[in-house]
Amino acid sequence: MSLTLRDPSTCRYEQISLGEVMLRLDPGEGRIRTARQFSAWEGGGEYNTARALRKCFGLRSAICTALVDNEVGHLIEDLIMQGGVDTDFIKWRENDGSGRTVRNGINFTERGFGIRGALGNPDRGHTAASQLKTGDFDWDHIFGKLGVRWFHTGGIFPALSESTAQLTIDAVTAAKKHGTIVSYDLNYRPSLWKAAGGLAKAREVNHAIAKHVDVMIGVEAEGLIPEADQIETEVFERLIEKTLQDSPHLKVVATTMRRVITASRNDWGGLCWHDGRFYESRKYPELEILDRIGGGDGFASGLIYGFLSKNDPQAAVDYGAAHGAHASTTPGDTSMATRQELDKLIKGVGSSVVR
Repeated sequence: MSLTLRDPSTCRYEQISLGEVMLRLDPGEGRIRTARQFSAWEGGGEYNTARALRKCFGLRSAICTALVDNEVGHLIEDLIMQGGVDTDFIKWRENDGSGRTVRNGINFTERGFGIRGALGNPDRGHTAASQLKTGDFDWDHIFGKLGVRWFHTGGIFPALSESTAQLTIDAVTAAKKHGTIVSYDLNYRPSLWKAAGGLAKAREVNHAIAKHVDVMIGVEAEGLIPEADQIETEVFERLIEKTLQDSPHLKVVATTMRRVITASRNDWGGLCWHDGRFYESRKYPELEILDRIGGGDGFASGLIYGFLSKNDPQAAVDYGAAHGAHASTTPGDTSMATRQELDKLIKGVGSSVVR
C-alpha cells in the first residue's frame, strides 16, 4: 500500500520545510581554532532537505524560517535563492544594531579527517528563528489555499525554544488536517537540549509531535548499535520495531545505517519500513567521506523524492541512501548531486571518469 499523496495539480508546492537556516563558516581542510579564512555556506537540517529537493530533484520547495534584516541575513537569503528554494515565507526581523535581542545563527564547522572527527561549533543564541512562535505563519493558508504535498521538519527546530516546539506542533497538526504528508527527522542534538531538560524533555516534545507524523526518519539508538565489521540490518530492524511500538500510527519509518570507521571512512546504507515490510538499499561499504555534515539530510530528501515521484518504498530508500552517500563526498551541508548521478549509483555503475 502506497502513501496517500495530494494531487500535484492542486498544490503550489511539492514540499515545504520549517527550520532555522544558519550561515556555515568552513575552514576547509584546517581547524576552526587556527583558521585565517573561511568558506561561507548556508545550512540547517530542515532547510537542507528542501534545497536538495529543489536543486537535485527539481521539485518546487520552500522554507519557513526567520532572519534578521541585516547584511548577514541577506547573505543567507542570497545563498537560499541560489539553491532555488522559495523565500516567500521568510520572516524578516528588525535589526537591533548589536544582536543583543535578535540575530542570525552562525555555525563554524570542521569536516574532520581520519582519526579527527567532524566538529560543529554553533553560535545561535537569541536567533530570529529561535523566537518564531504560534501565529507567525498562517498554516491554513499555506497548506489549505496554496497547497503542499509534503511537509518536513525535524528535532533541531523544536529544541531551539519552547515557542518553536509549540510552533512545530501547530504546523504538523495543520498539515495533517489538510491531507499533507508529514515527515520528521529525529535529529537529536544533546547540546541543544542540555539547558532545556535533556533527553527526557526531547522525548516528551518528540512524542507530542509524533502524533501527527506519517514518516519518521531516524531511530533512537540508545547505544544498541554495536561496533561490528558489517552493518547489522537486524539491529536496525529491531530499533524500527521499537519506534513503531511507541508510535503505531506511523506509515513509514526509515533510517540511515552507518558505522563510523574513521571520520573519512564510513559503512553506509539505508533501511525503510512501510506497510509491514522492510526495504533495504544497496550498501556502500567503507564510503570515503569528504564532509559528512548533511549526509542524513541527503538521505531524508532522497527518501521524500522517492515517495513523491514514484510512491514506492524501495525507490525511496534507494534514492535516500544514494543521495546521502553522494552528499558526503562534497563540501558544505547542501547537496551538489544530480538525479542522473544518483540513478547510476543505485544501479551500481562504477566511479570511473566521465568525459
